[in-house]
Amino acid sequence: MKKSILIIDDDLYIVDLLDNYFVRQGYLTHTLTRGKPALQLLKKKSFDAVLCDIRLPDIDGTELMQHIRKTSPDIAIIMMTAYAEIRTAVDTIKAGAFDYVTKPIHPEYISSVVKKAVKSKDAAESGTEDDFITGRSNKMLDLISQAKLVAPTDMSVLIQGETGSGKEYIARLIHRNSKRKTKKFVAIDCGAIPKELAASELFGHVKGSFTGAIADKSGYFQQANGGTIFLDEIGNLSYETQVKLLRAIQQKVITRVGDTKPISIDVRIISATNSNLKDHAREGEFREDLYHRLNEFKLELPPLRERTEDIMLFAGHFLNQANHELEKKVNDFDSEVENAFRSYSWYGNLREMRNIIKRSVLITRTDVVTIDCLPEEIRQNSKQEVSEILDTVEDLSLKDAANQAERIIVEHALRDSNNNKSQAARLLKIDRKTLYNKMKELGLE
Repeated sequence: MKKSILIIDDDLYIVDLLDNYFVRQGYLTHTLTRGKPALQLLKKKSFDAVLCDIRLPDIDGTELMQHIRKTSPDIAIIMMTAYAEIRTAVDTIKAGAFDYVTKPIHPEYISSVVKKAVKSKDAAESGTEDDFITGRSNKMLDLISQAKLVAPTDMSVLIQGETGSGKEYIARLIHRNSKRKTKKFVAIDCGAIPKELAASELFGHVKGSFTGAIADKSGYFQQANGGTIFLDEIGNLSYETQVKLLRAIQQKVITRVGDTKPISIDVRIISATNSNLKDHAREGEFREDLYHRLNEFKLELPPLRERTEDIMLFAGHFLNQANHELEKKVNDFDSEVENAFRSYSWYGNLREMRNIIKRSVLITRTDVVTIDCLPEEIRQNSKQEVSEILDTVEDLSLKDAANQAERIIVEHALRDSNNNKSQAARLLKIDRKTLYNKMKELGLE
């Protein structure tokens, strides 16, 4: 059966480009240049995926997405945005978007994202397990060690980290190293569930309990019985759902919506948040008693910008993935790209890096990713860093300026390698003896 896509953008060129491309790919398509008509259309017709521009003339794309999620929670929504709005795009992920793509539009790249989105609309499926590697930074090695330490216990774990930093991977790692590893791991994005449906999705419902409840349904807690349930972005749950969740944890029973019969459950809860849940509890935005129940053991996942020594390791991993998915043979990144990657802030963390590298692999005309393949914001950031270096040497003689520039580069390599001299030498493409001599010459011993 053909998959169907709804395309929403007020740019007719983009609409025609995507429509023609996806029709050739065998999809059923429907296009709109306004957002509000989509809400009426979705009451009559179902789609597997929605491609929606963040900037629409009649309604904000993020607001439209939230309305769509209320009426059609199973649809995979992919937001389209200019790269300058990357932080807004990241916020849409927090609010329940499947992913985002940046303009200018490349249909082949968007197609790969859509294929991943429509492959399965099962909320328990994620794909992050294969999309993530741990890295070598001390912060990550320490976090992995803590995760494996708590895994064999039945303690509730709270993972705090920015969007796209790999929280679900850590949850799966804990499950794989637990006594429940042969049972189900069920992942739920609480931010993607409409608040009025959260209790039904988590705990189930009986036929006729509300409009649309046409049959009995088991919730995620029953599906995960005996295993692990992962509640991502748990801070999005309403107060009423928090009360029910607290009861489930304390009494190990749930009650389906519209039912009075308690159902015993045995699940291990791992939750995650991209904000400070403790502050929310203090401010009355999250139940403090529930917070303490969830926070028996806390793991803080560092953002990508705080583990710069891992950046090129992750980049290489995503390069291999992109080559496989796009059937290309791009071998490496040039030095300008490496410098740009290390100096960039990565607001969207690993998800943003994956998207950027995949797009760059698609558009490069050589077997190397060059700086002109990167989005303008990253290129500008790289130029600014070079300008700052030049500012530090502009009043020096040529020899002194060269020494100062060398010192900055060597310091950068030592910092990225966590002061591992062998690794720093490899980054600088020199042998270790030459590095020691250079450090002595520059006064860096």
